[in-house]
Amino acid sequence: MSQENVEIVRRIYDADRGDWDEVFRYAAPDIEVTFKAGPRAGTHRGREEVQAVLEDVAAGFEVWISEPVEFFESGDRIVVIVDNRLRPKGGTSGEFEFRNGHIWTIRDGMVVSLLGFPTAEETLEAAGLSE
Repeated sequence: MSQENVEIVRRIYDADRGDWDEVFRYAAPDIEVTFKAGPRAGTHRGREEVQAVLEDVAAGFEVWISEPVEFFESGDRIVVIVDNRLRPKGGTSGEFEFRNGHIWTIRDGMVVSLLGFPTAEETLEAAGLSE
């Protein structure tokens, strides 16, 4: 596995959500992020648009922790299965958890695209890694 590419992706997950410079440090200027499901499903391009979408989605939550649990290499892509724990804003103490996945495409040390899937199974299937 390209350890360098895995480390780039790890740094992005580890970045503080408020530190957008760190989140986008390894992103190509024309980065393309596509969410396959959810309230902001579709493709978003460039830092400004992608950051606005991420901020909009996160605005409804007091806590959102994304923990990468598995990494797979598939060509110039890094496939990541992610455990998420969220607590909505609004005074509720309830949290919910879900597992989803991301496919990162990295070229010359820069993230050129990210595909976000609602489930780990869909992610692995899209990457050609399902059994």
